[in-house]
Amino acid sequence: MNEDCSRRDLVRNRAALLLWVLPIGIILVTGYFSGNGWIVTAGWTVSLLIMGGACLVNARGCGRMHCYFTGPFFLIMAVVSLAYGLHLLPLGGQGWSYIGAVLLVGGISLCVLPEWVWGRYRRLQPGTRDQ
Repeated sequence: MNEDCSRRDLVRNRAALLLWVLPIGIILVTGYFSGNGWIVTAGWTVSLLIMGGACLVNARGCGRMHCYFTGPFFLIMAVVSLAYGLHLLPLGGQGWSYIGAVLLVGGISLCVLPEWVWGRYRRLQPGTRDQ
């Protein structure tokens, strides 16, 4: 493992609390206490945008492998959450439960499997330099 990559990895420092732990907490709290209203739509959409954006920044900054997958996934799920909350996506009365299940299974799978298969950090090709 490249020590420089590890040092720049947002997942491994205190930024993780603001970029992933707090948004996950907001998703859990709004989903549990707020029902189907605009609070859930706003909370989930903004939280997923923050998480997805942070993943893409982390993938670019340190090459964390799972961030290449979770970044786009969270951004897509933010669009799904917004579309469902605005009644543009017909998922029925249990839509937030469906979205939550996809987030749970997809988020865990995409965090674990890519690093299990390819390692924690993207390996640079010979002749390229780390940015």
